[in-house]
Amino acid sequence: MPSIVRAAGVETFKLHHFLGAKAPAQTKMLEPWAKAVEANAGGAVKIELYPAMTLGGRPPELIQQARDGIVDIIWTVNGYTPGLFPRTEAFELPFVFVNDPKAANLAMGEIFQSDLAGDYAGVEVMFLHVHAGQAIQMGTKLVRKPADMAGLKMRIPTRTGAWVIEALGATPIAMPVPDLPQALQKGVVDGAFIPWEIIPALKIQDQTKYQIEGHDRARFGTTTFQVSMNKGRWDSLSPEIQKAFRDASGPDWLAEVGDIWRASDDFGIKVATDAGNEHVTLTEEETAAFKDALEPVVNKWIDEVSAQGIDGKGLVEKARAGIAAHRGN
Repeated sequence: MPSIVRAAGVETFKLHHFLGAKAPAQTKMLEPWAKAVEANAGGAVKIELYPAMTLGGRPPELIQQARDGIVDIIWTVNGYTPGLFPRTEAFELPFVFVNDPKAANLAMGEIFQSDLAGDYAGVEVMFLHVHAGQAIQMGTKLVRKPADMAGLKMRIPTRTGAWVIEALGATPIAMPVPDLPQALQKGVVDGAFIPWEIIPALKIQDQTKYQIEGHDRARFGTTTFQVSMNKGRWDSLSPEIQKAFRDASGPDWLAEVGDIWRASDDFGIKVATDAGNEHVTLTEEETAAFKDALEPVVNKWIDEVSAQGIDGKGLVEKARAGIAAHRGN
């Protein structure tokens, strides 16, 4: 009888996102997270996943779908709506984020309430995370130094990524990631700043020849993602159900998400090299040249958000310190 009573009061949530049902983001992260919430709630919660924008709209509309209550929960890329999450961008900056998604996830979690929450009006954030970082994936041209980027057209997912590309003398082309294979095939872009993990899902190995990253897996910034719930829906939930979500989204989970994305990244580069692509690791000196070229991006970001009344310098310092504190854990 208790289970029947509980079933009658099940809270059902629709979780909408932009990648396919077989993408690691769904199978390795969103599905296990949903199951953990359901288990924590003892059967009082059911989360239904709707991949590949099956509830309508385009990826940049996901955050507004959550705010408007069209869907209950979304997983989206912050950078699909440029400038909407300025504080959180500190963690995306080149050589603020270096090479450790787990460390970045934990650092974001630690300062979320004190420093980042102001970005998220209209939603209740379940958790933030990053991927393994922007590597350089090229169609036919080998890139080993900043000057090699001059005049190229490069896909980016975020406005800070656009600044990275501009600082290197290339032209940024914004597009959701599902559009990338066709853009590479048609020559709309010469390459992309994007992690390895997307290679298998989109068969990027078929459209590229070179996969390039810095020394010691250094990347050129990263992308922040959020799993967030409509604020009104969150506020309507009982404390017990809210706790079920919170318990599934704490530091242990943030660390696990970092491991999930690192493992997916490792799998992706193996797919590319098995297909005959060249995995290029830059030397320390070559990586340092990119770092020098991209430091102005950090300063540009600090100046821009500071003009909005945000302590950009302080956020960069907190992000770097938090990432360093968790690195290698």
